[in-house]
Amino acid sequence: MSDRSEDNARESFVGEAVTPKPGTFDTAIMATGAPGVPHQFTWRGTEYKIAAIVETWKTVGACTSGGDEKYVRRHYYRVRTTSGDTMTLYCDRHAARGKSPTKNRWTLYTIAKGEN
Repeated sequence: MSDRSEDNARESFVGEAVTPKPGTFDTAIMATGAPGVPHQFTWRGTEYKIAAIVETWKTVGACTSGGDEKYVRRHYYRVRTTSGDTMTLYCDRHAARGKSPTKNRWTLYTIAKGEN
């Protein structure tokens, strides 16, 4: 069984905001127009450090003004942390109506606990 299959089998849904550590965003990714994944973040009072980005993908949605265009809505990053956990983080491209454009953009979507 591949590592990815094992991670999927152990994955748990979280759906909670994380707090990125300022100054740790991946500027190389940001240069491509995508949000730079933070290399450190806090979730439930614990700081996590990203050891590797395993996979990336994005979701798109229709134009909200009625046009035929498609726009990127979320960027997803499956990452492995230094603690051995595999996490899926996502970044919303736009804040929800009435929400701060800079707060709570990063969410921990799923986690597969490592064996460390």
